[in-house]
Amino acid sequence: MARGPVPAVRAGRLARSFGDVDAVRGIDIEVLPGQVHALVGLNGAGKSTLLRLLVGLLRPGSGSAELFGVPAWGAPADVRARVGFVGSGHAYGELTVRENLRTAARLHGSCAREATARADALVESLALGRWAGRRVRTLSDGNRRRVELACALVHDADLLVLDEPTNALDPAGVVEIRESVLRRAAGGAAVLVSSHHLDEMARVATTIDVVHEGRVVGRLPPDGADLERQFFRTVHAAAEAGR
Repeated sequence: MARGPVPAVRAGRLARSFGDVDAVRGIDIEVLPGQVHALVGLNGAGKSTLLRLLVGLLRPGSGSAELFGVPAWGAPADVRARVGFVGSGHAYGELTVRENLRTAARLHGSCAREATARADALVESLALGRWAGRRVRTLSDGNRRRVELACALVHDADLLVLDEPTNALDPAGVVEIRESVLRRAAGGAAVLVSSHHLDEMARVATTIDVVHEGRVVGRLPPDGADLERQFFRTVHAAAEAGR
């Protein structure tokens, strides 16, 4: 019997606590190539902690997190190189925009010439040309966010993990990121993205999971009507059940 594709990321009963706070509680998740899997939830729901566990930046307290079939925590360099991750503060403030992009490309295996070409292409596609020669620390919050996203996109990642990617972006920036995500997914990349912007997730996601107090408590249809009402109904039901 033929096997299906190996999930880009998979978790089984994944959990992590900090002191007496259960940040992630028994989450199961699987994202296949070509899928855009969205995690939506209120602030403090556990989305960022979950993403950091899934890319191997945090060690699970229990359960499992895998990247391309191997444990995410301690994953070898060749596996990590297949991941593009955007959190916050993932750009070097003392480097220019273009230098950040070249550095990110080189760290993912591009030669100097290829790194320059990739940096130039992203400067154009993400409308960073006006700021390409400026140090990142001098940019607005929105443009710093653009640079962080560009650093994750500068190599042909098989998995993009984006934590609140549209925070601080203006409407033009939101559209640019949306188009980039859709292009990468159409090219076969898996995308895992967290957000609290339901309308934006509905435009890109194939799956939308609701995260509340460290658990996945429901799933929303991306093409469903009145997602906001469905979201709050799901969160309210989970909160009532947890009392």
